[in-house]
Amino acid sequence: MSKPIVLFGTGKIAEVVHHFMVHEAGLTVAAFTVDASFIGDGRKEGLPVVDFASVEEQFGPDTHDMFVALGYHEMNALRARKMAEAKAKGYALPSFIHPHSGLPKGTPVGENCFIMRDVHIHPKVSIGNDVFVWSGAIIGHHSTLGNHLWITSGANIAGACTIGDHSFFAINSTISHGVTIGRRCFIGANALVTKDMADEQVIIAQNDKPLRLNTDQFLRMSAFSSI
Repeated sequence: MSKPIVLFGTGKIAEVVHHFMVHEAGLTVAAFTVDASFIGDGRKEGLPVVDFASVEEQFGPDTHDMFVALGYHEMNALRARKMAEAKAKGYALPSFIHPHSGLPKGTPVGENCFIMRDVHIHPKVSIGNDVFVWSGAIIGHHSTLGNHLWITSGANIAGACTIGDHSFFAINSTISHGVTIGRRCFIGANALVTKDMADEQVIIAQNDKPLRLNTDQFLRMSAFSSI
């Protein structure tokens, strides 16, 4: 991240990202941006909050990069949409890798990734675009992570796993060695997955039997979609 950064978002995730960028990595955050209806009083962390529709007029892509600091709404789809909109405006979306992340040198990492401090990522892992990895997570050797993922603190992905796009891994969830996880899967807290999962499957207990619900049905019936 060589240019000053504009953070998309003003919620809790943006606050965490701002903290790590500014106070632990010494980066420059110039402003926040959101859609007009979310601007509020126009200030956040002492910085201006500007309308995303016209952000390039004040903080253009020639002089600033952007980082989309949103949560896992809609199974990470909202973050993916805002990334696409930012790229259409011409912004680069560099990843943030904490100086003390422990990420092995040479690990391929896509754009708009957030890798916190004190993660445990083995060599020969491949990380796609927009993958958020929180402290204490473990990703085993030779695993391949897709795009738009959320890997919460304490989540464990063993070696040689393949993780599909838009999936969510709650705290202390565990994926066994060599398992393939499909697209838009939800793996709940403390869940243990020992077999491959098809697209849009949900596991929320300590077993590997999916619920008889797809991801959208589960979101409608739970409080997860309101987080």
